[in-house]
Amino acid sequence: MIAVIDYGMGNLGSVAKAFAAIGAKAKVTSSPKDLASAQKIVLPGVGAFSYAMQSLKKLRLVPSIIENCKDGKPYLGLCLGLQVLFQESEEGGRHKGLGILEGKAVKFKSSKLKIPQMGWNQIKTKRPACPLLKGIPDGTWMYFVHSYYVAPRKNTIIAATTDYGGNFASMIWKDNIYATQFHPEKSQRLGMKMLENFVRL
Repeated sequence: MIAVIDYGMGNLGSVAKAFAAIGAKAKVTSSPKDLASAQKIVLPGVGAFSYAMQSLKKLRLVPSIIENCKDGKPYLGLCLGLQVLFQESEEGGRHKGLGILEGKAVKFKSSKLKIPQMGWNQIKTKRPACPLLKGIPDGTWMYFVHSYYVAPRKNTIIAATTDYGGNFASMIWKDNIYATQFHPEKSQRLGMKMLENFVRL
């Protein structure tokens, strides 16, 4: 069973339906017990970083997420679910994240860019050995909605980048931890292929 974490943010319905469409059993939950019994964990999300962390803390999900990730359970973060993996975000001030990965979420700086980035953009593969990228061609178009992006302390965890006023990390991979700034559940055939790859881990 795949636990899709419900903390009051994100398109949980579309994520759950996407897994159902590929024949995977997914349960939307806010229970730490469900995370412990699940085979894999998915953290979706769209919205403010600080509110996301407050909600995760209120539901007592923070220790559970950290523990399951440290234990080697496959984790997939989508959009905000990527950003909260890191130590902090500069969104609305300075707010602490889960601290599982080193680095922070920062805002697009260029005044020439339309913020948020909303729509289709390409991903440039940096680590083709990443299991989630199997069968995903370099330059694939994925769907984005975001104003912030992550700046990892170590570039070695970056699996793919995207150019939006400069290259940024649009996908990370470290051991059992996978996360995308884009929304694979909204990215049609190849986005669904990426979810299939996660299910097959």
